Amino acid sequence: MAETAAKKAKKEKIPRQAMPEQEPKVRARNFEEVPTGQSAEAAMQEAARCLQCKKPACVAGCPVEINIPAFIQQVKDGDFTAAITTIWETNALPAVCGRVCPQELQCEGVCIVGKKGDPVAIGNLERFVADYERKHREAKPPEKSEPTGKKVAVVGSGPSGLTVAGDLVLKGHEVTIFEAFHKPGGVLVYGIPEFRLPKEIVFSEVAGLEKLGAKLECNAVVGRSVTIEELFEEGYDAVFIGVGAGLPRFLNVPGENLIGVFSANEYLTRSNLMKAYLFPEYDTPVIQGKNVVTLGAGNVAMDSARTALRLGADTSRIVYRRSRDEVPARGAEVHHAEEEGVDFHFLTAPTKFFGDEKGRITGMEGLKMELGEPDASGRRRPIPIEGSEFELECDLVIIAVGANANPLLTQSTEGLKLNKWGYIVADEATGKTSKKAVWAGGDIVTGSATVILAMGAGRDAANSIHDYLTWGW
Repeated sequence: MAETAAKKAKKEKIPRQAMPEQEPKVRARNFEEVPTGQSAEAAMQEAARCLQCKKPACVAGCPVEINIPAFIQQVKDGDFTAAITTIWETNALPAVCGRVCPQELQCEGVCIVGKKGDPVAIGNLERFVADYERKHREAKPPEKSEPTGKKVAVVGSGPSGLTVAGDLVLKGHEVTIFEAFHKPGGVLVYGIPEFRLPKEIVFSEVAGLEKLGAKLECNAVVGRSVTIEELFEEGYDAVFIGVGAGLPRFLNVPGENLIGVFSANEYLTRSNLMKAYLFPEYDTPVIQGKNVVTLGAGNVAMDSARTALRLGADTSRIVYRRSRDEVPARGAEVHHAEEEGVDFHFLTAPTKFFGDEKGRITGMEGLKMELGEPDASGRRRPIPIEGSEFELECDLVIIAVGANANPLLTQSTEGLKLNKWGYIVADEATGKTSKKAVWAGGDIVTGSATVILAMGAGRDAANSIHDYLTWGW
């Protein structure tokens, strides 16, 4: 017993291994990834901090239930190939999850080591293992079950759709992924900037699924070029809908239609998927404002404000109607934005936009707020302070206050129950919808959420689909 306690004390003395990063002033003007990755030595040292709990809370905190203690032990032992094999058992997108998952709220948030200090850097270790495998290509892909003869259509190649595809291919089913855009990845590609999630990593993960046998059809707009009913007529036995919440949300304030007012959805899609940041190699038009205002304070707002700096802005400001304590973005993203020079204007709400004679935005009127009682979101409700209006000069505004349900598919599918906001109603445990043999998951069900929660929904739906294909409804 004394020996065990001594080992525990020794592990607790090992400091958390910091992830090297680009210098803030340098990275604020380029689109290269901010964290540069850990060395094998640092990863093994970090893995040595794990206590190998008998009842690991971290596994329960992971929406796809990765065997975290097992893969961390394998990293500690220097067996990185075994570690990626362990992760692949439950997660087909480890390089993505290691970069964009909110580990601080999930696996790391319940890590026992974190009770007295910094939790084990589970996300960094997952990223290291995935990057090591992508570089060395030493691991064998997971084994597939015998073919079942069943066909599944997955609509959307975002995190939920890719998870469903990966799980069902391994279970022996024939899977085809239908993607509306010309590149796969969904929000991973059009929404998250290159400096946070390089696109080559997403495409590499998708290529891994294709090697397992998943088929991919891009430029396929289900709901327009083909309907759900037509997919069944073509021989598909089940359909999963993971089309995301890609409909921009606006504020409905005067001047919102001025030139230079973007939705974050359009702004980031132009920069990321359509590669406006690589001008003139890609001649995608995007306004490169010098005085940029981003409205909102979620991860999308941080991505937008930081992208504006990299596209040449002199000032990039985030305007948020609540205080810093209510900011919904990950702490790391807020920290990176501040380091890079993004200014934050808290307790401020926009009331109108101003423009010149050519219809281009020149400024914004803001109104100071104070916080009242909590609203339905659990955050304190902002209340306007009378007479506190002020003007803010700007030549580009990015509205990042959330997104609504993508209506293209849902409005063309009979028998699919929607809630009052237009999201698909699906069973929380299985993803089953009101339409037979149709499942749904991710943002089209929950509204805008995290990548890993969408993947968790995909995992649940894949299990339910497999049961249906095996045993019937």
